[in-house]
Amino acid sequence: MAATTSGENGKRVRLSPDERRQQLIALGTEMLRDRAIEDISVGEIAAKAGISRGLLFHYFSSKQDFQLAILHRANLELLTRTAPDPTLSLFDMLRDAVQRYVDYVSAHRTPYTTLLRGPGSASPEFAALAEESRNTIVDRILAVAPIPGDDPDHPRLRLAVRGWIAFVEETTLSWLRHETISREQLIDMLVQSLPALALSPALAAALRQ
Repeated sequence: MAATTSGENGKRVRLSPDERRQQLIALGTEMLRDRAIEDISVGEIAAKAGISRGLLFHYFSSKQDFQLAILHRANLELLTRTAPDPTLSLFDMLRDAVQRYVDYVSAHRTPYTTLLRGPGSASPEFAALAEESRNTIVDRILAVAPIPGDDPDHPRLRLAVRGWIAFVEETTLSWLRHETISREQLIDMLVQSLPALALSPALAAALRQ
């Protein structure tokens, strides 16, 4: 079933079901920039898309399904923006990724804060999405760490990196609320804390400038 929407010239443009679904997700993601996921209005998004509120649920089974699709898109955007640059040294790669992380969450502080600490964070589906993102970051770090995957210390290092991500999240959330130190000081602390928390001489040596 195809739907129509108004184009730039005012003419009705026919959209496929997938195109319409992607349009609605994009509108929701844009709205997520300055409000919490639970504050996004389905009726407002439907109006922006030029469809009825009821028709929106032709593309999503429920409001929560729509919210989850929006968060999936936003999460993918975060992971894409913070993807490591393989042309850099390990230290510069980490610092560059942390800088882009801090800049991204600074520009999206409302959804970032509510996803991790808001009412929706108790939802199993939303929690699973956050966990998936953390695991992706752990995998990225371990993929470039100077420690073979079959090293006996690898499981301990994986657990330590997972703990570092929790430290990054909590520290960044606190900084977003109060900004008691500068952006550069925050980035320095997050970068320097990884080898400190990991307690890995090999990783610490590789992360020296």
